Amino acid sequence: MIDVLWGDKPPKNAANVVYRHVGALKNLLTPGFDGDSSAVIRTSGFYRIPVDSDALDLLRFRAFTEGAAQAHGAGESRTALGLLTQALDLRYGMTVANIPAQIAAHPAFTAVDREFLGVVEMAADIALKAGLTARILPALRETAELNPLEEALQARLMKALAANGHQAEALEVYRRIRFQLSDQLGVEPGPGLLSAHQQVLRQAAPVPDGSRVPAAQDTSAAPRQPLLPSARPSAPAAPRRHAPAARPAQLPAALDCFTGRHQELRRLRALVSDVVDAGRTATVTISAIDGMAGVGKTTLAVHLAHGIAHHFPDGQLYINLRGFNQGGSAVGSSEALRTFLLALGVSHQSVPNGLDEQAALYRSVLADRRMLIVLDNARDPQHVRPLLPGTADCLVIVTSRDQLHGLIAAQGALPLTLGPFSAEEAREALSRRLGAERVAAEPDAVERIIMLCGRLPLALAVLAARGATRPDWPLASIAAELCNSHGNLNAFAGTDPSTDVRTVFSWSYESLSTEAARFFRLLAVHPGPDFTVLAAANVVGLPVRQAEALLSELSRNNLLAEDSPGRYAFHDLLHAYADELNRNHDDEETRRAALRRMVDYYLHSAHSATTLIIPAPPESSSLSSPLSGTLPEVIEERRQATVWLDAELPALLSLIELADSRGFPQHSYHLAQVLDLELDRRGRWQEQLAVQQTALKASERAGDPAGQAHAHRALGFAYGRLERRSEAQNHLERALALFTESGHLEGQARTHRSSAFHANSALDHHRALRHYAAAFALYGSTENPGGQARVLNETGWTRILLGQHGRAVRLCRRAITMHQRMADRGGEAAAWDSLGYAQHHLGQYREALASYEQALTIYRAISDRSLEADTLTHIGDSLDVLGKRASAVTAWEHAVTILTELGHPDTEQIRHRIEGSPG
Repeated sequence: MIDVLWGDKPPKNAANVVYRHVGALKNLLTPGFDGDSSAVIRTSGFYRIPVDSDALDLLRFRAFTEGAAQAHGAGESRTALGLLTQALDLRYGMTVANIPAQIAAHPAFTAVDREFLGVVEMAADIALKAGLTARILPALRETAELNPLEEALQARLMKALAANGHQAEALEVYRRIRFQLSDQLGVEPGPGLLSAHQQVLRQAAPVPDGSRVPAAQDTSAAPRQPLLPSARPSAPAAPRRHAPAARPAQLPAALDCFTGRHQELRRLRALVSDVVDAGRTATVTISAIDGMAGVGKTTLAVHLAHGIAHHFPDGQLYINLRGFNQGGSAVGSSEALRTFLLALGVSHQSVPNGLDEQAALYRSVLADRRMLIVLDNARDPQHVRPLLPGTADCLVIVTSRDQLHGLIAAQGALPLTLGPFSAEEAREALSRRLGAERVAAEPDAVERIIMLCGRLPLALAVLAARGATRPDWPLASIAAELCNSHGNLNAFAGTDPSTDVRTVFSWSYESLSTEAARFFRLLAVHPGPDFTVLAAANVVGLPVRQAEALLSELSRNNLLAEDSPGRYAFHDLLHAYADELNRNHDDEETRRAALRRMVDYYLHSAHSATTLIIPAPPESSSLSSPLSGTLPEVIEERRQATVWLDAELPALLSLIELADSRGFPQHSYHLAQVLDLELDRRGRWQEQLAVQQTALKASERAGDPAGQAHAHRALGFAYGRLERRSEAQNHLERALALFTESGHLEGQARTHRSSAFHANSALDHHRALRHYAAAFALYGSTENPGGQARVLNETGWTRILLGQHGRAVRLCRRAITMHQRMADRGGEAAAWDSLGYAQHHLGQYREALASYEQALTIYRAISDRSLEADTLTHIGDSLDVLGKRASAVTAWEHAVTILTELGHPDTEQIRHRIEGSPG
């Protein structure tokens, strides 16, 4: 014992020290052995504690392990895994802790640690083979954290994470260990890790069927405590219970009055046999002649899909890609993939950020499924390709205004050009909508209507809807008015007047009141996909009540659709028609004023919303006053702000490019600045790149160095989020140079903070500290104590990452004091939370709880629900370490409730903790 404790330099009183501590140990242990005075027995040269397997965790651990090995040898994997789980539950940390390293390295201690590591790896191998990885994942996570350079262990963790739907986390594990191996050992990952990485890339994210064990049957797993109480208890404490894999059924409702298309349906239904019988991938392109809109592509695709859906037992996916929406508000491939992956059961945090990674995961998820996928209104082949599965068991139907020749040539898509109805189909369509008797009573008028509508389904539908609301009107009068009408929709003009859709649309348009007609024309400046009454009122410059009445008039005449209460949308063809009317009937000044009011409305409303959620940094550019008559949204609370941004974000993103292209570059890059923190908060980093690239070009055209600097800084931050470090560094350096040239100290400080954040992401914490020091000094020069306080808090967090928890405590306390002086409650709450986190890592769990309660009180007072949930999670972690499991679960449940309402990707991580609770 003396050799172990002091090596070759023991103190003179070493023996007495040993005797004294052995005596104290004997007094401590004796009550635990029912008063037996022989709890510690001294023999010749050593001490002995007589115990059996029920009294010593290590012996119980070995008994469970031996039983598991026997069960596994007998082919009873579930029993073996249950015994191993019980064995691992006995582990409460490293064999020794808080003692000098030379003692901790003694073989007597390290042998037990290696024994435990071997059992974890054994359990992982059994679980992976049996498809029961959810039950071993908590111990595997914790052990991997304690052994960061054990490649075999990290490889098993990656496979288990991917098997449980955490592919993004598995890839992060690989990225981290690859960095550590290179940084600390100067080597690349070995074959085992490389093989695991490739397997993760191929593996489907939803949990294998074998791991979906109903709670009532999963009796072999017991709740676990963290292996290392002093470490952050971010790993869950027990197995997850997974719901069955999602079976999406996303097809829109089929049209009750669908008619015709018999030949096309026969041809398309033949594809089902190709997929079901031959297993050949089929990609169907349904397009109109020369990309004509309104020919019924979507209607046919949805009708077909409903008719064949039963052949695809794993479900149906549908998305409107809006490839030809006015103003460029198409759904990007990345956004579409994210939507599909979530529908397929992939959790928010498991969806990768990059398009290629999303597409790879999407193909993996579909690898063993037979699904029907409808991609509606695609722009071009590039729009579609990332959304194509790699399996031969899926059928994909694509609609577009173009024929997508690239998809036909490269992917073997079946081309189907959908033309107007035949005369017979057109008569049948009118009969279904207007009534067979009414149509049969006026055959000549019906023939003229069909001819003048060009047999175009959309035109017939609009006209039939008008006729259905006037049941007393003779069809001959409708035909006569059509003959006397004329339009100006050049995109659909031709030598055959029967294909001129303007006649139909102009008939409805000319029936409008003068005010509604002007309203219809000016609404064409809106990029879509939809808009509210207040947005429409701003475009036209009218009071809300009057705008609401005019919108109702347009909706009644089928020129606008109210897709949801209070939200209106154009059909693509009608939008184009309104735009042509706008250009032909309204002068440039009127059109420009309408666009300016719309952009002002969205810019100032977005500024109000985002400032409520995240206060605008002091370096932000000031906004110009809105045009007279503009009425921005009145947003007074955070929840209202979040709901508004959820609904309007597609329009806001479209407006950034539209404003720049229509002569409002300042509005373009100011709107990009306003959305900067909100896009980052939502994790929409790909869109952030596109937005800020547009903002950079707009600010360059406007000759505004400050605008360029803001765009470079935001681009640098977004590139860093996506781990494109070289591009991030280039943009951040350019931003810093521009802010420095202009003497913009606040901008310089913000850029240093962005650089520090990404230095921490790259594990270069000392470089982060240098950036924070520069930011702190710059904020001091501008007399901005709020900025300094935030830097102190962020520096404290960096010290936590460095393991310097005592220094972190001091920095966070300084930040709290400064925020209190300025009455900055949000900043104060953040600093309290950081302080609690540092105290938790120091083992000061009760002090940490007190700090967290301070943060929680403030977050609730200012209605910051996202950060309230974050602090509740931390509270649960500290309570759990203190053994107050029930209270911890209550805190986590509150956090989950909030995050679920917000649609936050961290929800599943917290639920993971809860599902480890007993009973």
